[in-house]
Amino acid sequence: MRAIQGTHVPCRLLPSNSSTVRSRNTSSVIAYLALSGSLLALGIDIVIPAFDEMRPDLGLAPESTRVSLIVTVYFVGMAIGQPIWGPISDRFGRRPSMVAGLVLYIVGAGISAASTSLPPMLVARFIWGFGAAAPALLRMAIARDLYQGDQMARVMSIVMAVFMIGPVAAPLVGALILLIAPWQAVFVFCMVAAAGQILWVRRFGETLPDENRRPLQFKPTAKAFRKVLTTRSTMAVTLALTLNHAGFFIFLGSSQPIMDRLYGRDDLFVAMFSGAGVVMAAAFVVGDRLIGRRGAAATLRGSAVLFCVLSLINLFVTVAYDGLPALWIWIVGFVALNTVAAPFGPACFSLALQPMGDLAGTASGIVGLITTAVGSVLAAIVDARIESTVTPMAVAYLLFGLAALVMVWVGTDSRLEGDPVPVD
Repeated sequence: MRAIQGTHVPCRLLPSNSSTVRSRNTSSVIAYLALSGSLLALGIDIVIPAFDEMRPDLGLAPESTRVSLIVTVYFVGMAIGQPIWGPISDRFGRRPSMVAGLVLYIVGAGISAASTSLPPMLVARFIWGFGAAAPALLRMAIARDLYQGDQMARVMSIVMAVFMIGPVAAPLVGALILLIAPWQAVFVFCMVAAAGQILWVRRFGETLPDENRRPLQFKPTAKAFRKVLTTRSTMAVTLALTLNHAGFFIFLGSSQPIMDRLYGRDDLFVAMFSGAGVVMAAAFVVGDRLIGRRGAAATLRGSAVLFCVLSLINLFVTVAYDGLPALWIWIVGFVALNTVAAPFGPACFSLALQPMGDLAGTASGIVGLITTAVGSVLAAIVDARIESTVTPMAVAYLLFGLAALVMVWVGTDSRLEGDPVPVD
């Protein structure tokens, strides 16, 4: 971070004839984008510790697994919202779109807190997730407005490192709130955090110049979607990131049940999850240094190759232990894989948005939809097959890694760099 800290956004990316756009210190941009992304994670991670208290108030049995729909519906709202907020932000700008999304975020959290049964809770969570989609995708679009190429990838690496504080701290914050207040207070906390972010959005200002706005009409929007979906380099790295997300979603969805049912050590889950977050945060910082030295494309290729090698070793070890290695081996193996894959997010988003120009909002929405929706489906298929061993998880990591490696090589082919994306 030292190499980019304190620098300002290049003037050539911020036209002087736009009254809404101004130069910004990189450190403030990183903090702003990291908090924007953290609100998305906050709506998931801080809520999970409240499940036990929520079940009776929502009319669910003490051991009901239907409470997990609260997370699923949130993801659905987020996935659907991203390709919608993208074109909206390309037309009206990043700031008003961010504020609108955060208002829906607050409304969804408020209705969730007032819910007394599962159906209205699920409707509220969909609204909440739809609102959360705005800061989730706009952090990428804003980064593309301000930076290009390797510089964007380096900034996003540090953003992700700071962002990882959220998943580490949110469950602990949720547990602390539950010690002194009912579960509804957790949702109120999210409302307050989103309200604070709205104040920061207004101060941060706009990053999309007026001259780069695009009309919000069906034909131009459909044409923009087609341009994104037919740019080979963009779609190749998007698919690579989707496969990477699928593996990580397996870890998120199955690590707690694995530690509980297969190892009988649910008491260690919070410590393991928090520790994994710290390690991954450090990996993003290292990724920033690597991108600075080698570039986003080379760093991504190296990460993809190393991921496949470690996945193969991990699978051999898993099979050698009949599908159930010692707990510490399982933890070290999969945390190491997730750590090696850390550069995927910043590098893939940078490479995917590089040829998009003023389609950054629309492109971010499409990339976000594909990576979230398809990644979640692939992860759910694997999660359902993890019963008495962790072998399905090890196999999936290797298969997804190999497929991602192919996509990375296609997406970083120098012959595809600078795919023309004409803007009408």
